[in-house]
Amino acid sequence: MGTLEQVRLPQPDLGGVEIGTVLQALADPVRLQIVRLLSELGQAPCGGLDLPVKRSTVSHHLRALRESGLLETHLQGNTRVSRIRREELDRRFPGLLASILDAAPAAGATPTEADDARTGGGR
Repeated sequence: MGTLEQVRLPQPDLGGVEIGTVLQALADPVRLQIVRLLSELGQAPCGGLDLPVKRSTVSHHLRALRESGLLETHLQGNTRVSRIRREELDRRFPGLLASILDAAPAAGATPTEADDARTGGGR
C-alpha cells in the first residue's frame, strides 16, 4: 500500500473554499451530527458512525462534507476513513468550527430515516 498522500481522496484546497460552502454543508442535521461524532472520535469509517440513517446516506453525507472542505478521507484497504480537517479549518476560519461544535443542538433535532428519503439513501 502507498503512503497516505497516495491514497487520500480528492479534497478542495481550503484557501479557495468560501465560508458559505462550509456553513451550507453544516446546515444539514446529519452532516452536523457526523462532524460532532468525528470531533469526538478523531477519525472513523462510514460504518463506525452511529447514526439513525442508512449507511448509503452516511456515505453520501461524508462525500458532501469532504467536497465542501470539512473532511479528509483516506483509504485503509477497502475502507474509507474520514477525519475533520481541524487545523486547516481553524487557520482558514478561526473559531468557526469550535463555535459550531460548542453550540447546543436544537430540541428534537435528531436525523431520521426521512433524511434517507430526501437524499435517496438505501441499505
